[in-house]
Amino acid sequence: MKKLSSIITAASLLSLLGGCAAPAAETQPSGETVIKVAVIKQLDHASLDEIANAITAELDVLAETNNVKIEYTVDSGQNDPTTLQQYAAQYVGSDVDVIVPIATLAAQTMVSAADGTDIPVVYAAISDPKAAELTGLANVSGTSDALNTRQIMDMMFAMNPQIKTVGLLYSQSEKNSEKPIAEAKAYLDEKGIAYVEKTGNTTDEVIQAVSALCAAKVDAVFTPTDNVVMAAELSIAETLAEAGIPHYAGADSFVRNGAFATCGVNYTDLGKKTADLAYEAAISGTGKLEDYYLMDGGIITVNTETAQKLNLTSYADVFKTFGELVEVTTSEE
Repeated sequence: MKKLSSIITAASLLSLLGGCAAPAAETQPSGETVIKVAVIKQLDHASLDEIANAITAELDVLAETNNVKIEYTVDSGQNDPTTLQQYAAQYVGSDVDVIVPIATLAAQTMVSAADGTDIPVVYAAISDPKAAELTGLANVSGTSDALNTRQIMDMMFAMNPQIKTVGLLYSQSEKNSEKPIAEAKAYLDEKGIAYVEKTGNTTDEVIQAVSALCAAKVDAVFTPTDNVVMAAELSIAETLAEAGIPHYAGADSFVRNGAFATCGVNYTDLGKKTADLAYEAAISGTGKLEDYYLMDGGIITVNTETAQKLNLTSYADVFKTFGELVEVTTSEE
């Protein structure tokens, strides 16, 4: 397995722990199989929480169905590389049977830490596994929520064909955002539409970026599956709505926190699939698993409260050809 640059090497982590590696799933004296799973979110926000909850719920189902005991922990790295590395060292030094990281930085850190061990890493919600250097690696598989950027942009222009300027809001620290932002620029260039880029690596910076987009009088804002912006969505949604600017985002969790619309994957289904893969990896290894599994999209999610504020109440007719429509209201979950 090749090592990932800019992430602390497994060797240095293992040296802190005496080179311990995780054994295979244990069998108790009673004959009961025990599988230990470590779930690690890159940070806390609605999308990653939904995935983690779906993973643990499916692990409970798998335990009952297969008459095994599955013990799991769920941790958050708080979007901090050092914290993620500390958890990685803890998992590698303990007897976990599989590590399940959610989001790109968490996955890269766990894969690097597990290098040279037999511990499978089954990641969740990586938009571009190849760009993140998570393909072609032993003991690594997972699920991808790759975004159909063109479809979201098509939705944007179907709702308002008169758009003249689009705001692109993202974090430069998010690997997930690189490809869809490049795709969005190419799409807009093809149509001869202007765009304004604003970035932020913290919630405060994202709030400032949104203020700048409002001042620039953009007609709509696009954000991919960007974890940093997602963490700030509750703080920026009202500002954008009051300015009359619809926010099109890369996941339904943005919409549940106040963005206008998305076309993406169902994160509960993604979490369930990830748990199934993790169970298979813990029992049989990753030999029969693919590099990654691309989840189907086509779920159109619209925030009805935001639509009302924006006076975009014709969305059902406009979006009906794009996929299955799901209507939600704003929540803090």
